[in-house]
Amino acid sequence: MRNAAAVLGIIGGLLALIVGFFGYGYTTLIERHGEIEGLARQVDNVGLVRVVSFAAPILAIAGGAMARIRALWAGVLLLISAGMIYAGFQFTVFTMFPIGMTALAGILALAAGKPDEPKAHF
Repeated sequence: MRNAAAVLGIIGGLLALIVGFFGYGYTTLIERHGEIEGLARQVDNVGLVRVVSFAAPILAIAGGAMARIRALWAGVLLLISAGMIYAGFQFTVFTMFPIGMTALAGILALAAGKPDEPKAHF
C-alpha cells in the first residue's frame, strides 16, 4: 500500500503542478492585460488560486515521497493537498485526476497501519 501511495501521490502532484501552472498563469495574465468581455474574466479569489497553485503540488509530491517511511504524515499531507485542489479549482475535467490520485494515495497511506517492516510508523 505504501508503494501505491507513493506512486499515486507523486503522479497526482505532477498533474497538480500542471494545473497550478495554468491557474497561476491565468490569474496573472488577466491581472496584467485585463478581462476580455465574454471570453476571459478574473477568478473570484485570486489569492486562493495562487496559494493552491503553489502549495498543493508541493504537499502532494512531498507526501508521495515520504509515503514509504512516514505513512501517517504522508497520508495527512496528501489529503490536505487533495482538499486544497478541490477548494481552489473545484472538481472539473482538469482536476479530477489530481484530486482522485492524491486523495486515494492519502487513504492508502493512512490505511498502511501495519508497516512492511517490524517497526511501527505511528
